[in-house]
Amino acid sequence: MCTGKCAGCIAVTLYPLVVISIICNVVLFFPGGDIKYAKEGHITEEVKYMGGLIGGGVMVLSSALYIASAGREGRCGNRCGMLFSIVFAAVGVSGALYSLSVASHGLHNGPLCKVGDKWTTPFQDSNSSYLTEHKLWEKCTEPKNIVQFNSALFITLMATNFLEALLCAIQMINGLFGCLCGTCINKQL
Repeated sequence: MCTGKCAGCIAVTLYPLVVISIICNVVLFFPGGDIKYAKEGHITEEVKYMGGLIGGGVMVLSSALYIASAGREGRCGNRCGMLFSIVFAAVGVSGALYSLSVASHGLHNGPLCKVGDKWTTPFQDSNSSYLTEHKLWEKCTEPKNIVQFNSALFITLMATNFLEALLCAIQMINGLFGCLCGTCINKQL
């Protein structure tokens, strides 16, 4: 497969991952589908870092857009365009790793929830066994099912960001081959 076509395939694959990353981050702002927690500031700290929106979203999207143009005929479908696709893919890797890091910290620390009359992060100093010990989830009285809510979305973010980082890293290698060997767009024998 030519490096230009490979770049196009990578870009098309990144688009839905970007959408998933953004949606997960936005949904995390509304535990239980209620806006009152966001208004009152009762949101898990890692959600406020907006890793899925900024890192896995905007940074990877900018990379995907350039990578797609590097794979097209005419515009940047040349050695120089593939060289720049390496730089943009590195930006995508950085964004995906930022989002992955934030999501893993969010999963490790656990959600911000109401325990008794106090808002706290009850699992922050634990050894993350709260994910498997369902009895501990009962500590959180509000928002309802917050442990499952945060865990599902942070795990989805982690999987999505891992795939984004992997695809952008593959594009860095593809871009190197495209830069050294050309994109082979419309080469006639």
